[in-house]
Amino acid sequence: MDTTLRDGEQTSGVSFSASEKLTIAQLLLKEVMVDRLEVASARVSAGEFDAVKKITEWAAENDCLDKIEVLTFVDGETSVNWMLEAGAKVMNLLTKGSLNHLTHQLKKTPEQHFSEIAQVIALARSKDILCNVYLEDWSNGMRNSPEYVFQYLDFLTKEPIKRVLLPDTLGVLTPRETFDFLDAIVKRYPNTHFDFHAHNDYDLSIANVMEAIRAGVQGLHLTVNGMGERAGNAPLASTIAVINDFMPDVKTAVVEKSLYSVSKLVETFSGFRIPVNKPVVGENVFTQTAGIHADGDNKKNLYFNNLMPERFGRLRQYALGKTSGKANIEKNLQELGITLADADLKKVTQRIIELGDRKEAVTREDLPYIISDILDSSAIEEKVVVLNYVLTHSKNLKPSATLQVQIGEEIFEESAQGDGQYDAFMNALKKIYCQKNIELPQLTDYAVRIPPGGKTDALCETIITWAYNGRSLKTRGLDSDQTVSAIIATQKMLNLI
Repeated sequence: MDTTLRDGEQTSGVSFSASEKLTIAQLLLKEVMVDRLEVASARVSAGEFDAVKKITEWAAENDCLDKIEVLTFVDGETSVNWMLEAGAKVMNLLTKGSLNHLTHQLKKTPEQHFSEIAQVIALARSKDILCNVYLEDWSNGMRNSPEYVFQYLDFLTKEPIKRVLLPDTLGVLTPRETFDFLDAIVKRYPNTHFDFHAHNDYDLSIANVMEAIRAGVQGLHLTVNGMGERAGNAPLASTIAVINDFMPDVKTAVVEKSLYSVSKLVETFSGFRIPVNKPVVGENVFTQTAGIHADGDNKKNLYFNNLMPERFGRLRQYALGKTSGKANIEKNLQELGITLADADLKKVTQRIIELGDRKEAVTREDLPYIISDILDSSAIEEKVVVLNYVLTHSKNLKPSATLQVQIGEEIFEESAQGDGQYDAFMNALKKIYCQKNIELPQLTDYAVRIPPGGKTDALCETIITWAYNGRSLKTRGLDSDQTVSAIIATQKMLNLI
């Protein structure tokens, strides 16, 4: 069960719109092929109600309404009525799985709590709503009050419910505890379907998921990009990769090739950036940096493992920097369709090492310029040059730019205003390219950084990502002035297209 739209949305600062929730739900069910979705908490807001309504209407039309689940509460008729109005048919009832929570938060006895739970379950069933039950703080319950947990499960397993949901609410379990607790429960209640819901506070969520599977649970709760409360939940992509590679007897319907696309969609909608070193979906995970690794890959794929990028619709990359060797350079040149003599390759390698020592990041797109500079070669022409520009910024006046650009043999000059100096520059550039009937790529990301501990005169690196003809380009510029470094990055883009 994917719970990105419920528990994942509890990530601090994240809130999906109703339309975004619907889009994510459609992708998860129809392309990623997860079995179930937990899409919201009942009673939260009018916006949440609207989102659930949109999703249930779509699900009903596509014969998958039974896969849409909503977190509900022990509140008499309130949550059940909310479910009926929203059109949802499966409720995940939140109850207390530890005596500590029951005593201090609800201030009730187990018998009182069980009685109220039974009433809600009966009401739900009478309204044709399927019921699963969460045991909140179950992991601490097993640590500190196991007699209560088993008392509760003795009661619950006799109720007309579909699944028992066991969350490590505070992310405190170790892998050993996960196995021991779940093994004991599964053996005691062999006819009950148990789900495990891992949190990642100690970075143990994947290990705990593996132990839960070993112990015999039949369901897992996961989120795209590991989103969720505090340190998040067990991530969907990593879990599926681990199951497929290390637990061959366990089968899921999840489509690996769709994991990266849903990851990027959720990143865009949430504004919650994926760490570059995050397994499976991170930007760097399929990037080799050391030259010896590229050399080994060239000879017999010596540094490959089963986690091949093609499984997830991605490609292996070879980073360029001070640890690069000739093999890294060759791999990147192959992608560009460029072949160099060995002597020339050595010169290019040395220049990249020098740039790495100065902490300038080198990308594959930079290689043609480095080659041209080093070899004084016209093999890759710089057909577009920003010859001159004037940037102005005055108080109470809009920033403006006048620039002169050479495209081939032609020279153009235009002026424009904008919301900032770089925006004014781009507006003037668009005027020039409009004369050529050329549409410029769309700027999709703009990042600026300086070396750690940099001073006011430090070099500034601007990294711009562009969308062009269905692909993504990333160009970089380096200068002591932020706007100038952006212009350098933009000129690189103009020559790449």
